Amino acid sequence: MNSRRKFIHHISKGIAFITLANYGLSCKTKTERAFIDQLLPAPIGGGFEMEDYWVWGSSVIKGEDGKYHMFVSRWAKDIGFGKWVTNSEIVRAVSDTPVGPYEFQEVVLPVRGKGYFDGLVTHNPRIIKYQGYYLLYYMGSTYDFKIPETNENIWADNRAQKAWMNKRIGMAYAESVEGPWKRMDKPILEPRPGKWDATITSNPSPVVNEKTGEILLIYKSSTSGLTPPLLLGACKAAEMDGPYSRIHDDPIFNFDTSESNENDVEDPYVWWMDDHYELIMKDRFGHICGERGGGIHALSNDGVNWELASKPLAYSKNILWDNGKKTYQNHFERPSLLIEDGKPTHLFAATGIGPEEWVFEKTWNMVIPLKS
Repeated sequence: MNSRRKFIHHISKGIAFITLANYGLSCKTKTERAFIDQLLPAPIGGGFEMEDYWVWGSSVIKGEDGKYHMFVSRWAKDIGFGKWVTNSEIVRAVSDTPVGPYEFQEVVLPVRGKGYFDGLVTHNPRIIKYQGYYLLYYMGSTYDFKIPETNENIWADNRAQKAWMNKRIGMAYAESVEGPWKRMDKPILEPRPGKWDATITSNPSPVVNEKTGEILLIYKSSTSGLTPPLLLGACKAAEMDGPYSRIHDDPIFNFDTSESNENDVEDPYVWWMDDHYELIMKDRFGHICGERGGGIHALSNDGVNWELASKPLAYSKNILWDNGKKTYQNHFERPSLLIEDGKPTHLFAATGIGPEEWVFEKTWNMVIPLKS
């Protein structure tokens, strides 16, 4: 039995620590609870969708009005799903309850010109509250060709790849959840040539350390573009507008890649829990948590040294709905949590239905309540 299969086998028995040492991680964990065991049935009709748009990753926060505000990516449906990389914009939707359904309100970060790093694309939002401000982190991009307006294949002629390589993390702030939003004119974090994060900075996940007041930001990058593995790094800032400085030169997770580059992760969501950080993230190929596209749960005291939970499976693409039915979703992407009174209460994720893995009829943001 090879080491990768051993790892999956041990996880299924809830004793992942037997093989963790082979992956350069500590065998110590802070909790025996399985995050996935907190998930309740998903409400039919909950979350957010738009008839004429693809919608993808979201982030939800309770506003000063007592309502729940979802910041979410969308782009026109008639130009094709793959145009997220060139046409996405971040919008806001609102609901009286965390479950929804959420109703569209406004475009928050529209096109502002290709001369800006985020001038043509805004995607992957994450919203937090910090010192009286709402901080909206996101991925922005620009490119030197015409904005696609039809359902043409921009991945076939390298245009999509160019836009992908220009992905950078941006931040906007406002005193109200309804804006107006002030956008930073430069990325808050740039790639580092010659390092593991040489290509992009993307998929930001911020959290405030309740002890120090610092902002920890987890981000995604890679050494050579779209080629696996995709890896996660960490930086910190003492002020909301930075500077955001790396707190570790290497990725915060470095899973064994001796047999394959497919031991990689993305889509982190980090939060502060009592006196430490916790994080869920997507296992792209399933070699770590045991399910392709499933979720991993990890914990850390400092944001750099992370340990897998003893029962690391955080969520599954096998979904139980509140009408008693079960489905297998091809995708459960960009997981995020609603945090209230310091605890996660709802899990959100982008999903869809369609005939093939990346061929959709529609997409929406679903929601799963958590046990209190």
